[in-house]
Amino acid sequence: MNVCIVGTGYVGLVTAACLSEMGNHVRCVDKSPKVVQTLRAGSIHIFEPGLEALVRRNVAEGRLSFTDSLPDGLSFDGDGAEFAFICVGTPSGDDGVCDLSYVDAVAAEIGQTVGRPLIVVNKSTVPVGTADRVRAIVQRELAARGVNLDVDVVSNPEFLKEGDAVQDFMKPDRVIVGTENPKSAELLKALYAPFARSREKLIIMGVRSAEMTKYAANCMLATKISFINEVANICERVGADVSEVRLGIGSDHRIGYDFIYPGVGYGGSCFPKDVKAFLATAREAGYQAALIDAVDQVNTGQKLVLAQKVVKHFEPLGGVAGKTLAVWGLAFKANTDDIREAPALAIIRELTALGMRVRAFDPVAMERARAELSGNALVELAASQYAALEGADALAVVTDWNQFRNPDFAGLARSLAQKVVFDGRNLYQPELLARFGIKHYGIGR
Repeated sequence: MNVCIVGTGYVGLVTAACLSEMGNHVRCVDKSPKVVQTLRAGSIHIFEPGLEALVRRNVAEGRLSFTDSLPDGLSFDGDGAEFAFICVGTPSGDDGVCDLSYVDAVAAEIGQTVGRPLIVVNKSTVPVGTADRVRAIVQRELAARGVNLDVDVVSNPEFLKEGDAVQDFMKPDRVIVGTENPKSAELLKALYAPFARSREKLIIMGVRSAEMTKYAANCMLATKISFINEVANICERVGADVSEVRLGIGSDHRIGYDFIYPGVGYGGSCFPKDVKAFLATAREAGYQAALIDAVDQVNTGQKLVLAQKVVKHFEPLGGVAGKTLAVWGLAFKANTDDIREAPALAIIRELTALGMRVRAFDPVAMERARAELSGNALVELAASQYAALEGADALAVVTDWNQFRNPDFAGLARSLAQKVVFDGRNLYQPELLARFGIKHYGIGR
């Protein structure tokens, strides 16, 4: 099939690479000529394990191509695209409401350009009712041209985890398609058939239900994270160990172990934005979503828990001003370079505002972090995890990269002036660190 993908971020590029890997002809559209040039060369502008090799192979074999022109993306040299996937950003404002201007712009240009029947697939995370909005915009532009074409709009939300997105696309738990059009459903079933060889994974539902499913899923996962962090904070105050509590509750199959890892809160491009957008959707519908509001509030507070532990530890030592903290991890989680809403940034801002110096390292997020933190004179980015320890009084571990899990503890003890580790991911056993004379502060322990 001929597939046009509009947007080459995490969602768009992974979708394009995986669909082309299965034999489809895919043309990606990005408004940035620089990004298009990079992609045409077989390189990628984001970090996602396994993605670059997939892009390079499919570009080389002629199934995947890139353009900065939507008309070119839809035309396929005259053959025409059968699907146009909208995979552009939908940033949220301070009030949590999604900015749909990029989606609207794509919809308008499709209406101004399309010359044959088309299925518009909305894969961007959008509020309930956006498919109707996109359909209206496309039809408005078609009418302005005096053209009558069969252009359907369906919802096909993504459920990709950054850091494991290729695997998630290739072996999905489910594929949600929101449409009332049987023909569109059948065509999408054919498109996704190679990804559902072991069992039927396509779930057809109403368009608005599909849009709602995306928000409900992410809010459910965010709720589990905030719940275990709330439990962890109570554990600290009553003498319980959240690691043991987690084992106790996770063994119940109704709860499970996924997403109940205590830590420094969730970040990234999905959960923070989607929780706020879901709250905004509820408000607009005249409903106060108290539980989801609490999830958001708990997470905001959790991002500063580690910073508060640092401040409390150094309080009897003259405070944090003038002290140096090594920070391991800047990305919001391992296996990505995404620093959007990253807890590490909140921790660094909180402590440098109190006069503390920070020497930070991340295996892949340094370039993005440098742009974000360049205006903070108290932050230095180190060349390696051990270089970050030079001259440091203490260490804060904020992202659970594998290379941080079993470091040189003896070297750690020698490097840190105060021999103290603030473990925001509970990577280490306090008893083990004690053998090296290192004091350990975890979450919920």
